[in-house]
Amino acid sequence: MPNAPTPNSPVPNAPTPAAPTPGTAASCATRAEPGLRRPGRGAVAALAFGQLRRSPAAFAGSAAALFLALAAVTLFGSLFAAAAAAPAAERDPAGPGLMVIAGAFGEIAVVVAFFVVVNALGFAVRRQHRELALLRTVAATPRQVRRLVRGQVVATVLLMAVPGCAAGAFAARRFLAALQQRGMAAPAVRVPGTPLPMLVALAAVLLIALAASAVAARRISRIAPAAALTASSTEHGRTGPPRLLAGAGALVGGGLLVRLAATRPADQPDKAGQAALLASVVLLVAVALLGPLAARVVAAVLGAPVRLAAPRSGWLADANLRGYAHRLSAAVVPVSLLVGLSGTMSIMTSTAAHAASRAAAGGTSVTSATDVWLRQAELAMLVCFAAVSTVNTLVALTADRRREFALLRLVGATRRQLLRMLTVEAALTTAIGVLLGSVVAATASAAFSAALTGSALPAVPVATCGWIAVGAAALTVPAVLGTGLRAVAGPAAELVGGGRD
Repeated sequence: MPNAPTPNSPVPNAPTPAAPTPGTAASCATRAEPGLRRPGRGAVAALAFGQLRRSPAAFAGSAAALFLALAAVTLFGSLFAAAAAAPAAERDPAGPGLMVIAGAFGEIAVVVAFFVVVNALGFAVRRQHRELALLRTVAATPRQVRRLVRGQVVATVLLMAVPGCAAGAFAARRFLAALQQRGMAAPAVRVPGTPLPMLVALAAVLLIALAASAVAARRISRIAPAAALTASSTEHGRTGPPRLLAGAGALVGGGLLVRLAATRPADQPDKAGQAALLASVVLLVAVALLGPLAARVVAAVLGAPVRLAAPRSGWLADANLRGYAHRLSAAVVPVSLLVGLSGTMSIMTSTAAHAASRAAAGGTSVTSATDVWLRQAELAMLVCFAAVSTVNTLVALTADRRREFALLRLVGATRRQLLRMLTVEAALTTAIGVLLGSVVAATASAAFSAALTGSALPAVPVATCGWIAVGAAALTVPAVLGTGLRAVAGPAAELVGGGRD
């Protein structure tokens, strides 16, 4: 009988573990094994900035979201500063005035910008779950993990501070000049040279980013070290009660705003429009919170014809979407945001223009040409935010599935079959996002139409809405397939073993 292996003897035919990449958390684990000493403050800081240097693409989405947020807050802060510094006699020309315009634009744009930042930072931390889990297994404390994430966030914010604030200040001057050309701001009003709006923007975005990173790092830092590594590749199976309660609260709040918009007097179309647009934002937040439930139901309905049309790739794509409800919800939310905000703005503008054409007298501020221009400018800004969120989310989610694709390849799936499956998944994700966003847009615009015309049937620009759906598909499908091409590349066995990331 052969001798049994001793605890320190090598196991026959055992696979040789892959060497850790220098500078990563895995290499830190290798160096820390003998004494399992906790990484010091300097080591944690070096690892945080090392991740930024080694994998800048992993933080590109966060950087883009932070850039837009800094630019948006600086833009509207500069307009507020310009209105406050203007002489009293020139603050309110004919029209709503610069302060009112900045407030009406800012309250929606800043909320959406912060939503995009929270979403982007959440995915940036999620992509590092394996690295953070490895740190936990080599005695890194939860506080050190949170400090690492905070260091990355602060570094990214500071890197984007100068270009973001500069872009916001430039946009404020251009926007003010456009308002002056249309008689909506006094000619003597100027954007002051004070850095206060930039400092306020930097402080606000930094606070939001730190809060978002703290929430994102909470899961990986609070669970046991042994469970952290397993948790990095799994998702929760159920939606927790706090999220359900928050989603129900957002749904009720959105309903109250819809009622508020619908009951505005006909001579207050501006207030009705802002209430309807804010209602769409709150309802989209409810979609984000209740997304796993709603997406699973809609996927079950839309998946049946897909399984019939494509028995193999369609069945696998439908099973993936329904089996990973949280992942599907995360992919659907930015598409819903894009469609919901764009559809609401487009239908409201069309409804206002249609009401003006039927009126015997001239249009009000909502139906004038200058107001149509304002709504188009706001629409362009919101679409920009939503597009960044859509691409960032879909790229992060698809890149996170490398090991899943490798396992499918090991059991016989080809790269072409995987790409065909991803195409079906992208099409279903687009359809679900367009459907949920359309419901939100229809609800909010119906309330605006009821206030403006007395009828809950708005004037729907069919061609524009069709182009919105096409634009959502043009963002979703290439983002998923482009990332999928890279994710299925490389040796499958190496990807499954964690040799590549």
